[in-house]
Amino acid sequence: MNTAQQAINQLIAQTEQNVIGQSHVVQALVIGLLTNGHILLEGLPGTAKTRSVKSLANLLNASFGRIQFTPDLLPSDVTGTEVYQEVGGKPQLNFQPGPIFNSIVLADEVNRAPAKVQAALLEAMAEGTITVGDKTHQLPELFMVLATQNPVEQEGTYPLPEAQMDRFIMKVTVEYPEDDAERDIIRLVRSEEMGENKANDTIKMFNLEPELVIEARQQLPKIIVSELVENYIVALVMATRKPQRYPESSLSAWIEVGASPRASIALDKCARAYAWLQGRDHVTPDDVRAMVPFVLGHRFSLSYDALADGIDHHGVVNELLDHVEIG
Repeated sequence: MNTAQQAINQLIAQTEQNVIGQSHVVQALVIGLLTNGHILLEGLPGTAKTRSVKSLANLLNASFGRIQFTPDLLPSDVTGTEVYQEVGGKPQLNFQPGPIFNSIVLADEVNRAPAKVQAALLEAMAEGTITVGDKTHQLPELFMVLATQNPVEQEGTYPLPEAQMDRFIMKVTVEYPEDDAERDIIRLVRSEEMGENKANDTIKMFNLEPELVIEARQQLPKIIVSELVENYIVALVMATRKPQRYPESSLSAWIEVGASPRASIALDKCARAYAWLQGRDHVTPDDVRAMVPFVLGHRFSLSYDALADGIDHHGVVNELLDHVEIG
């Protein structure tokens, strides 16, 4: 295991000490970091979505910005704005950067903001730039949006546009913890109140340099993806577009619009990152299957029949994995 792998695995271990019972969330955040992608966390209030992001950011030696999305938020509150100033007696406009100009950006409750704010965030996620007035500003090389949202059934939330959903390399559902994890959470918070949290002490001692993340990213293209695995990735994505290929399944009745080519690219990247984290130099079909629920689940639209039958995206993903064969 090389230096970058050791550092990244230590990052996962340290984050999991502060986020109990959500190891799949921590792993997804790190895979997003490795693949230069953005992550959407969805879950009910109190499921440690914000805590997961802040714990990861605290362990990275990189700038962190938080934006609390509200219905009255303006695009300039995210991007920054040009401020009129007098310098040497001469008036001029100087750009004041907003919180988006950080390496790790927490977009909290992202689906509570109006469309104009979503559009400003979309440019940052898609292009790595922000345009204010007639000037385009470059965002940091290490740039990652970690967005949280409550389910759309919650009051005051709005569905995100499909184009923006497609920009998130993964969407992770954050569930309530199990009994044992719930008890550990109580103990963790109690120890924090008493100032006895060893995890926080470790965070002060451990800081991952951005250069190691960049080094890890450079190793991912060297991970071998066989033609068999490539064909499996393509078959999974094409099954969402041409579900009639699987007449024995319910895919045709459940899928209205299939996944875009970004799904194939994301599945390839995430499977390689997952294999790299396991210390392997090649991707297996099981690596792909492990990433499918996070990568594909938010990239297709459900039909009216699926909604009427109470079928959600997870049910469709399971149907995909059951019927799309390897090879």
